[in-house]
Amino acid sequence: MKVPAERIALPAASVGAALSKKAWLGLAATIAVGAVLPLVVTSTLAITLLTQAVIGGILATAVGLLIRQVGVVSFGHAAFFGLAGYFIALPAKHGLWPAEVSIVLAVAAPTLLAFLLGLVIVRIPGVAFSMLTLAIGQAFHEFAVRAREVTGGEDGLAITLPKTIFGAATEIFQRPQSMFVICWITLVVILFGLHFMVHTRFGRVTTAIRENEERARFLGYQTVVPRALIFALSAFIGAVGGTLFALYNAFVSPEVLHWSLSGSALIMAIVGGTKLLWGPAFGGVVFFFFKDLAGDLTEHWPAMIGLTLILVTVALPMGIGGALARLASRFRPAGGRAHG
Repeated sequence: MKVPAERIALPAASVGAALSKKAWLGLAATIAVGAVLPLVVTSTLAITLLTQAVIGGILATAVGLLIRQVGVVSFGHAAFFGLAGYFIALPAKHGLWPAEVSIVLAVAAPTLLAFLLGLVIVRIPGVAFSMLTLAIGQAFHEFAVRAREVTGGEDGLAITLPKTIFGAATEIFQRPQSMFVICWITLVVILFGLHFMVHTRFGRVTTAIRENEERARFLGYQTVVPRALIFALSAFIGAVGGTLFALYNAFVSPEVLHWSLSGSALIMAIVGGTKLLWGPAFGGVVFFFFKDLAGDLTEHWPAMIGLTLILVTVALPMGIGGALARLASRFRPAGGRAHG
């Protein structure tokens, strides 16, 4: 569906709806659910899986955002996820500066890199864009493997963290129960921020560019910078996930830079549904638990995941999240339709 020119500018009512009291209450309720869950789920294994799933869901959200707002697929987002980990590990190894500075750089540096890369690669359409992101991501992976003196090579790097980070005990970042709450709150805040963003004028413009770039350009809109900004925003989200991963595991290796991690994030996004902001994150939870279950049943679990992906793609084009949203809409009162 093409976006009419008059819809590119955001009506004031849409912004008001995005920041309604109902939305704020929804944010608080969702955070509360995550805070209570570790008290209800007493299994350490289950909470560990949930924590990993939420971190994976953050990376999947980054990949899904790029698909939703720009209409392109990245096979290189593991680079931003992994670089965040190395930006924490390397300064800690050499004692260059406080861990707090490393964490800020771990998020800021991949974001800036993505914006600069985006100014070039977003001009390239379709499959060529995907292959270019794959090449860029694998270049970082190969460097991490070969620069053994710097990165530790395939053995990776253990991260030595101080006793406190931003005034909080480091232990809370490495206990499954507390780290789940931190990761959950981070994911919810990211999704809430994206919900607001897509309802702004900038969000409308990027949607218009995705639907018909030539028409948007004809109407006088710059098309390269907005897409580069979305690419940078998706890298920012991926880097946040990588930072949480590094703090939780206190370890980083070239595996977190490999294209297979990007592929897994893409599977999560497709399974959950890319048309919904929360779909990829939901797909991350489904993916991790299905992977754990399939791994217990057979050593050929990747084949089971591949078959499931095919079935979801064919039977549920909008993903499992999209199917659930459609089902929920049948029970929603008229006029109460929610925006994705």
